[in-house]
Amino acid sequence: MKFDWKKLPKPFFALAPMEGVTDTVFRQVVGELARPDVYFTEFTNCEGMISKGREKVGRRLIYSEKEKPLIAQIWGLDPDAFFEVSKILVEMGFDGIDLNMGCPVSAVVARGSCSGLIGNPTRAKEMIDATRRGAGALPVSVKTRIGLKNITTEEWIGFLLEQNLDALTIHLRTQKEMSNVPAHFEELDKIVTLRDKISPSTILIANGDIMSKSQGNELVKKYGIDGVMIGRGVFHNPFVFDESINYVLQTKDQRIDLLKLHIDMFEKVWTFDPPLSEKEIGKLFPPLKRFFKIYVSGFEGASELREKLMATQTVDEVREVISNI
Repeated sequence: MKFDWKKLPKPFFALAPMEGVTDTVFRQVVGELARPDVYFTEFTNCEGMISKGREKVGRRLIYSEKEKPLIAQIWGLDPDAFFEVSKILVEMGFDGIDLNMGCPVSAVVARGSCSGLIGNPTRAKEMIDATRRGAGALPVSVKTRIGLKNITTEEWIGFLLEQNLDALTIHLRTQKEMSNVPAHFEELDKIVTLRDKISPSTILIANGDIMSKSQGNELVKKYGIDGVMIGRGVFHNPFVFDESINYVLQTKDQRIDLLKLHIDMFEKVWTFDPPLSEKEIGKLFPPLKRFFKIYVSGFEGASELREKLMATQTVDEVREVISNI
């Protein structure tokens, strides 16, 4: 069945695309604990996907059928590359395509990509149109921010709404603000008004500083948005999409079991499906360490255990540390 943003429950909750975090392993772990209504991939470079390095870049797009519905997020600057990659994503079986126009990393913005597109409507439209041509029947969406150096909600969000996108996710900060100031939730009033006037069929999703479903539901009730995207909130609570589970009350053993689940999934995905060389797996191991902070916390001795885990270099070493607890 074709994915349709409008058929999601209201409100719906999405797991945000996060660089070096939301790969297939973590998405499967989150799905085992508490499923979101929608998943997003890490953002994948279009130019890289049609280069000699396609195999390596394409690992960001590996997924299992458990991670459905799954939206592929892409970025870049060449409209022709967006067209070609969109056709590839259709063949790969994704449920939708999302254009990253919100990543605030300076090096990326300096190239004119992601948040660098804010204020460049001509190029942004070319990329959206090219994606649509390649996507066929797949819904096309955008994730962005409310401005580059200053808040330009009316101009930038208004322009994006004129493109009649299937969905629009707004991180409620400017690129310059990164994540260093509180999200400007008050801008949602303007955004909803603009949507209702310009493109009533576009689904609106709020993002930034949303740490729980309860907080998300309050925003939906107050402003009339359709959905909520949670990113960093999942670091504080891996069960964030199921508020019937209180992560604060999880015991030491339960938290260690979550780490074991992640390690097992990591090994299963990268060792067997598809198989990678020991050297390639070694390159994927360092990012795994950021998850130690999620699971190994909130109990006596957690700090010492994290220190030991951070010194490991392989999955086998992690298992040995855990076995000696």
